[in-house]
Amino acid sequence: QVQLVESGGGLVQAGGSLRLSCATSGRTLSSYTMGWFRQAPGKEREFVATISWNGGRTSYANSVKGRFTISRDNAKNTVYLQMNSLKPEDTAVYYCAADQYRGTWYLSPTSRHFEYWGQGTQVTVSS
Repeated sequence: QVQLVESGGGLVQAGGSLRLSCATSGRTLSSYTMGWFRQAPGKEREFVATISWNGGRTSYANSVKGRFTISRDNAKNTVYLQMNSLKPEDTAVYYCAADQYRGTWYLSPTSRHFEYWGQGTQVTVSS
């Protein structure tokens, strides 16, 4: 099993920056695809960004391209989401997710593509 713990959320002003972290435990994730999703009240969970541990590939939702950056630190078994130029519409609970790579890379994955999930961390952007 895989455990994921997000941290780094909080309240920031529009235009500000925030870095989220996703720490893993239980086992190493060298063969796992990692992703970030977010969910605002009353809305469906939506894809934000994804990264392949082995392939060095990344993909982003159109709404965050140019503003968010997903990265990884294999030695620390940690995935990051650097969020810049934050907007009020970025306000949501952000979730880290993981799934074992099975040979297919998704440019726009859905929640169903990920088996393991963290508890979420709240990000609130004020205007």
